[in-house]
Amino acid sequence: MTQISLTIYDQKHQVKKGKRTPENEPTLLQATAEDFVTLASQEYCYEDGDKIVVSLSRSGQFVWVTLDETLATTLVYIKGNEWIYPVHLSGNAKEAAPEGRFAGKSHYLSVRVATKEELAAYRNVALNPHDQKEFLGAYPHAHANVETRDDATFFACNAIDGIFANTSHGNYPYGSWGINQQADAALTIDFGHEVRIDQCALTLRADFPHDSYWQQVTLAFSDGSQEILQTVKSSQPQRFSFQPRTVTWVKLHELIQNDDPSPFPALTQIEVFGRSIQEENA
Repeated sequence: MTQISLTIYDQKHQVKKGKRTPENEPTLLQATAEDFVTLASQEYCYEDGDKIVVSLSRSGQFVWVTLDETLATTLVYIKGNEWIYPVHLSGNAKEAAPEGRFAGKSHYLSVRVATKEELAAYRNVALNPHDQKEFLGAYPHAHANVETRDDATFFACNAIDGIFANTSHGNYPYGSWGINQQADAALTIDFGHEVRIDQCALTLRADFPHDSYWQQVTLAFSDGSQEILQTVKSSQPQRFSFQPRTVTWVKLHELIQNDDPSPFPALTQIEVFGRSIQEENA
């Protein structure tokens, strides 16, 4: 059994208060339970800089999380005992998210320990709609050596959020990983644990003629091997199979652009298919 705590803090790390129902008195926004915990309120408004903190009594746990109704329930791996999720409500961060994210007064959050059967399933092990620019405790995590203008609509984490809208660029839902015309651009997906993988899929941004595209990319693996992938001008996911590998990360790099006039190739989604190799949730 794993004890899970869900807590909402302000910028000064004070536990926030909210009403479970309008008739109730304000209470601390925190909850603790074994293996499955929920936190709900009908009278609480998030403020910019709030932090949602997931704390675990056991490290190395796979958990299903839902921190906002606009975020798909996600299987994440928390290697340590804590995951901090900052709530960003101002500036450019709002442009990269749907209008309702962390909005209104009624909210529902949940965290549940994953089962062995769920971990054994073949799936996209790179998927994490809850990922953010900074790593604060939960995998998978995407990061890159360049992100266009440090703009949230072009952050690396957009490429693993499960949103495939790619016929435009910029504000939600058209987020992508933008490379700012940098020749050595590279995107890394850290899984935080070993995964056994044998396929990937790339969905290129397809805002043509504004966009260009890559005609060849290299997918490198933590075991030292790599695959050279031939890509084409398409708005559809392009799927590639390869010999199974056990790895902890993959890196997309050596991006060779087509010689069309546009200087703006970009990536909407990268999917990596396989299974987790892990014993922690036993």
